[in-house]
Amino acid sequence: MPSLGAHAVRMMIRVMHTLPVARKIAGPGMIFKYRRVIGRGSLLFGRLPRGVTRLSVNDLDAGVRGEWIVSAKNPDARAIVYYLHGGGFVAGSPATYRTLTGAFCRRCNVRVFALDYRLAPEHRFPAALDDVVDGYRWLLAQNVSPQNIVFAGDSAGGGLAISALVALRDAGDPLPAGAVLIAPWVDLATVAVDHTDKSAVPMRGSQQIAQEYVGDRPLDHPLASGLYADLSGLPPVMIQASNGEMLRDDAVRLDAKARHAGVESNLRLWDGVPHVWHIFAGLRESREAFGDIAAFISSVLRKD
Repeated sequence: MPSLGAHAVRMMIRVMHTLPVARKIAGPGMIFKYRRVIGRGSLLFGRLPRGVTRLSVNDLDAGVRGEWIVSAKNPDARAIVYYLHGGGFVAGSPATYRTLTGAFCRRCNVRVFALDYRLAPEHRFPAALDDVVDGYRWLLAQNVSPQNIVFAGDSAGGGLAISALVALRDAGDPLPAGAVLIAPWVDLATVAVDHTDKSAVPMRGSQQIAQEYVGDRPLDHPLASGLYADLSGLPPVMIQASNGEMLRDDAVRLDAKARHAGVESNLRLWDGVPHVWHIFAGLRESREAFGDIAAFISSVLRKD
């Protein structure tokens, strides 16, 4: 049974979708309206947990921007989570996801490097993907073993994680130990809503956002929509999503395709929680999800 906290959060989100600021996002200028909405999320989700600190990174030579999220209890943790934020490829930043990256740091006993990748439409595909690949290579240049790195990302960030793994594999780069994908957006060509949960609210303007990201490239380009890529040879992945969200089917189909390609994939679907519920750190379901993630990270790191 979903917790009372999960019910309260879902109700809050449904109410927010009825507000004028949410109803007016779709249409002309929607990208910049969407950015303002996501940016305001930093007021709620931009605070790090107690005992967790951050260090900004702006390596002009490597073209890498982002921030380290480190726990005072374990500032030299061997494991590194390379985090890619969501926001539909057009919005968001590490600053709007610190509650989430801080939770990764504390609950999974890792250091987190959150990448600040370029956003569309100013920088269309493959700019963000190139940034993710460059950021990973930058980490390796810091004498970090690939087997000590786990990719992680939510929504669009989860899609970027899969695309980057495919691009790195094709380029012959050493791959990380694994990847954690939270409600990954891996099919830009098919925007669908799962109707098993009538309270599910689709992301407004998803098709327009997808087109803004790819520009004149096809929506099913395998490096833009990872569901259309050859996934063979990728490291183990953990996939988590809500049963009541529009990206549920992306998660299910990605798990099936990964398994068919011989990739170790662990999918878990949760009832009664919103999209990327992990960011609500106080939820029972968030703590349980991070328990699974911590166990997965430990298991893939033990294989080095």
